[in-house]
Amino acid sequence: MNNFWNKIKIIFKDPDLRKKILFILFILVLFRLGANIPIPGVDQIRLQTFFAGNQFFGLLNIFSGGGLSNLSIFMLGVAPYITATIIMQLLTMIFPRLKEIYFEEGEQGKQKFNQLSRYLTVPLATLQGFGLLALLGNQQVLINLSIFDKIMNIVIVVTGSLILMWLGELVSEYGIGNGISLLIFAGIVASLPTTVQQVLFNFNVSQIPLYLGFLVSAVVIIAGVVVITEAERQIPISYAKQVRGMKMYGGFSTHLPLRVNQAGVIPIIFAISILLFPQMIVNVLSNISSGFIQTVSIFLTNFLNNSLVYGFLYFILVFAFTYFYTAVTFDPQALSNNLQKSGAFVPGIRPGRSTAEHIAKILYRITLVGAVFLGLIAVLPLGMQAVTGTQAMALGGTALLIVVSVVLETIKQTESQIVMREYE
Repeated sequence: MNNFWNKIKIIFKDPDLRKKILFILFILVLFRLGANIPIPGVDQIRLQTFFAGNQFFGLLNIFSGGGLSNLSIFMLGVAPYITATIIMQLLTMIFPRLKEIYFEEGEQGKQKFNQLSRYLTVPLATLQGFGLLALLGNQQVLINLSIFDKIMNIVIVVTGSLILMWLGELVSEYGIGNGISLLIFAGIVASLPTTVQQVLFNFNVSQIPLYLGFLVSAVVIIAGVVVITEAERQIPISYAKQVRGMKMYGGFSTHLPLRVNQAGVIPIIFAISILLFPQMIVNVLSNISSGFIQTVSIFLTNFLNNSLVYGFLYFILVFAFTYFYTAVTFDPQALSNNLQKSGAFVPGIRPGRSTAEHIAKILYRITLVGAVFLGLIAVLPLGMQAVTGTQAMALGGTALLIVVSVVLETIKQTESQIVMREYE
């Protein structure tokens, strides 16, 4: 406990650390202010009704930091930038040059890769902004808008998304932690008071055992998420001895950490986007005045609204995308080549292809644990909602993973800053 308070004192006594913390808070205040400034022409009553019955836009609202539920100037959030980054990573499988930039050119290659992602963000934000505003206009959420007003709304939301991308990168450069992740984290945490208010409003003395059970479950689930998020498999690595002149280099051992949850929250994003895309098509078909199409629309709606079917498909998609995304972003052959170039090897394994196969074998085994874990976390809110009977007590899903990951990463970076200053 004393160690904790000593670290807090160091944070507030050190001018550089204090400046970084205050800078982060200033950016988050700007973000929350912008997330509450609506674009012109919003019908708030119809907006609340629309969001109450649409899970897909609930997911998008997470990545907009709550800005989408208000149709604010930041309604797109950092979703276009995240989508652009994912697309660029997928393109590394198609274009060898992109793969070379991302995996082999070091920090300079990563910066070039990020710059390409920023360029791609602009057309994606424009397309997404146009699609969302057109859909909301068809639902009568946006009313009394001229053509000029519609164009201005698109310009406003695209500009808002680019501003958030810029603010996130400023936090990454001048603050502590990943700026994009912190903005998403701030949006999730900002919704907690509303959730607590809903629980207290519906409080019933007879449900005290349910609330206690939920609190215990929440502690266990969060602890499990922390353990799996931090879990890693360490592969022993040795460096061969090299004699240069009168000095000897190498001859020491270390380890190569492979994370159990290598893919993060990306598989859940992929899965829920694919799973809920048919629901958007069904919503469009339901407006067509044809007996056959109406029958098909009703059948698909009932099928997709079945909790068991939805949960099963959700779990399978998350499981499959975990393996897919891990294969895209982690190249055992490139890692093996880098180890061989630096004079490192896995004890008992031949360098080159044998090392790549050994690393891939271990990676696919531990990914099984990560895939099952992500699948269970994804469907957990459905189970919690079925047990508790209220959406406010549906713990789990993308929001929980993001909150835990951001908190752990920020704590690590803060501690590294403190250790560096204690050393000085």
